[in-house]
Amino acid sequence: MATNPSPYPANQIPESIGTDGLSIAVIGPNGDRRSEAILAMGGNAGSDVSEFSSYRPGEGDLTVTLEDRYDVIIIDLDSDPEYALELVENIGANGVATVMVYSESSDPELLVRCMRAGAREFLTLPFTPEVMAEALVRSAARRPLTRSVKKAAGKLYAFMGAKGGAGATMVACNFAVALAMESGEKTLLIDLDLPLGDAALNLGIAPEFSAVDALEAVERLDAGFLSKLLVKHSSGLWVLAAPGRFMQYEANNEAINRLLQVARYEFDNTVVDMGSKLELMGTTAYKQATMVYLITQASIPELRNSNRLIKQFFGGTVPKLEIVINRSESRGQSLSEEHITKALTRPAQWKIPNDYASVRDMQVNATPLVMSDSAIARQIREMVSTVTGKSATPAKKKGFSLKFFG
Repeated sequence: MATNPSPYPANQIPESIGTDGLSIAVIGPNGDRRSEAILAMGGNAGSDVSEFSSYRPGEGDLTVTLEDRYDVIIIDLDSDPEYALELVENIGANGVATVMVYSESSDPELLVRCMRAGAREFLTLPFTPEVMAEALVRSAARRPLTRSVKKAAGKLYAFMGAKGGAGATMVACNFAVALAMESGEKTLLIDLDLPLGDAALNLGIAPEFSAVDALEAVERLDAGFLSKLLVKHSSGLWVLAAPGRFMQYEANNEAINRLLQVARYEFDNTVVDMGSKLELMGTTAYKQATMVYLITQASIPELRNSNRLIKQFFGGTVPKLEIVINRSESRGQSLSEEHITKALTRPAQWKIPNDYASVRDMQVNATPLVMSDSAIARQIREMVSTVTGKSATPAKKKGFSLKFFG
């Protein structure tokens, strides 16, 4: 049995629609059944057929990989029905790829669950080449429509502290506000410094919901659900904060990857405050970041941590790394520029001045620094200008640039 939610009846498919060039993924732990599915494709298999032997691959976010690469995704239901249905729902959330499922069962209740989850075709074993061919042609008929409306994922900027207290949250919050204001693009800040992140405190907001609410409901997390959890700051920045009260919660990589996937398809820019949590380096917050900003200070503990992090995670060219020295002193600094650069193994791109009075005012008044004028604000606006390609908003007062070019 195969359902037919195509705009064309099975016996009225236009002859001009072919399956050449379809990219196809077959997912299921049972190798014999995967082979049977591929064999049934015959000459309709196209030029790109990939097999996944596990619903839970060890690296990366499977749903992002599938949606980016494949036109058709065929999933074995029987090996792990509940997780398979969850995977169908996650992939089908954006409606980009055609999802098919196959099973030995023709149970009507299972069929309904699959359709509700987003499957476009329900194939019953044993496969026949004719049924598979018709399903693939219907997928090809949908492909021009889905690919033409596919929205590219937005940019992702991650902020990580070399050590607790380095100032990653302050920089991330002000960067996000400036990015929302200067770019005019839809921008989201996610506080993943769980459970004690304080981005909301820096921004002067008291959200009802938090990132934990999103991560705990990952099985139904989509754009509509996410929108209900967000708070909009007066700058135009949207915020998904950490909980306002202490909550013992350990997010898994799969949930974080799903959250970031949904966010990036809805927002032009997503800014993530990672705090100093190394476990987030296993997620797309690090792996798919447009830029990672490592926030450190010119002191021995922070520089030592920075050195180890750079050597461990930033040996190649991806993801891109920029180093930000926070609380930098223009004079009287105990460590020389030469020693700092040597410790970091490369020059720092940015220096944010030590301006205690401005930071204190921000915390007391709960107003981001970049919404007024200060040496810190000017520097962070310069950081934003490099990613927007626009000149930084002119400062109200004369100041000096502390940008450090390596």
